[in-house]
Amino acid sequence: MVGAYGPWLADQVLGSAPGRLSLRTGKWRSVEEWRRAARRRLLELLAPVDLGPAPKVTVTGRTVYDGLEIEFLTWQLAAGPPTEAVFLKPAGARGPLPGILALHDHAGNKFLGWRKIARTEENCWEIQRRHWDRYYEGLAWANEIAKRGYAVLVHDTFPFASRRVLVRDVAQPVKAGGVDPEPHDLEGIAKYNAFAAAHEHIMAKSLFSAGTTWPGVYLVEDQRALDVLCARPEVDASRVGCAGLSGGGMRTCFLGGLDDRVKVAVAVGFMTTWRDFLLDKCFTHTWMTYVPLLPKDLDFPEILALRAPAPTLVLNCRQDALFTLSEMERADRMMQEIFNRAKAGDHYRTNFYEGGHKFDRAMQADAFAFFDRFLKAEKRPSR
Repeated sequence: MVGAYGPWLADQVLGSAPGRLSLRTGKWRSVEEWRRAARRRLLELLAPVDLGPAPKVTVTGRTVYDGLEIEFLTWQLAAGPPTEAVFLKPAGARGPLPGILALHDHAGNKFLGWRKIARTEENCWEIQRRHWDRYYEGLAWANEIAKRGYAVLVHDTFPFASRRVLVRDVAQPVKAGGVDPEPHDLEGIAKYNAFAAAHEHIMAKSLFSAGTTWPGVYLVEDQRALDVLCARPEVDASRVGCAGLSGGGMRTCFLGGLDDRVKVAVAVGFMTTWRDFLLDKCFTHTWMTYVPLLPKDLDFPEILALRAPAPTLVLNCRQDALFTLSEMERADRMMQEIFNRAKAGDHYRTNFYEGGHKFDRAMQADAFAFFDRFLKAEKRPSR
C-alpha cells in the first residue's frame, strides 16, 4: 500500500516478534497478570472519552412483530444527539432471559444503524431490505436470535443513524455535495454516505487532535448500551453476549476484550493482523479500526483474546476481500495459543466459510448455537 516503504515498515518497524505486551512472549506468570497489564495499556492508548454514567432511558414506542415484543428506546449521552435503539424479546417472555448486545456493521452506510440488523414492521425501508439481502441472506439477525429466547438490544453507535454527523452541521468546504436525506430517498442516502465516507479522515484527525481515538468513543458508547441491557428486568445480567459483522465484529473485539460483563463474544467478518492492514488491506478499512502505537504492544487478535478464557467464536469467510486468508489463519493461531495457555482451548473456535464478506444463515446458525451452548447451559427459574 505504501510502495517501497512497505517491507521496511513491516519487517523493521512492526517486526515479526510478538508485541511487548503479548502473552506469547512467555514473560507473564499467569494469564490474569497479563490481562491486567495489557488491558491497562490498551485503555491508555484508546483514551476512552467520558460520556457520563449509565443513561436514563426513555421508551418512545412499543409494537409486536413476528412473535416479538419490541420497544423503541432513546437515551442522551454527554455529547451528540440522542441515541436511538430497539429492544426485542419473545412475546410474553418475562425472564430472566440471556441477553445479546447486537452490534450493527459499518458497510459504508452511516445513514443506517440499528435498522441494519433489526426489523420492526412488515413495511420496512427499501434501504434496509437491500442491506439484509447483501450481507445477511435476507434476515434481520437480531430478530432471529431474539426468537430463540434472548433479550436483544440494538443501538445506533457513533457516528451512525441517530448519532451521525449531519451535513448541515459541518463547515461549507466539507459538505462536498452531501445531503441529509429522508429514509425513502435512495439517491439522497447514497449522497449522504459518500459525504460520510469522505468525512472519516476529518473525524479521525479531529479525534486524534482532541487526545482520543475512534475506538475510544464507540467502546464507551457500547458500554453504556451494555449498561442499558444489563439493567433490564427481563435480562439475566450474568448471561450476556455480544456479536456483530464487520464493523460490528470490530466493536466486538474491543468490547469483548475489555468488558467482563460480556460472557460470550462472537466476532464475524473482522479478524486479521496488523501486518495484513499494513501490507495489503488498509485501503479497505475504516479509520475506526486504528489505535496509534498499539501494534508495538499487541497484535489485533490479542485485543479479543484479552477475554480468555471466556467463550469466544470468530467467523471468517475465505474469499472475504477485506482480509488476506493467510493472515486470518495466522490470527486464528494466535488466538488458539492464548486460549490454550489459559487452559480454555475448548472455549475458543474460528470457523472458515466459503464466500465473501457476509453473515449468512449458516453462519448465523453456528453463532446462535455457540450462544446457546454457553448462555443457556444453566437454566434459571422464571420470575
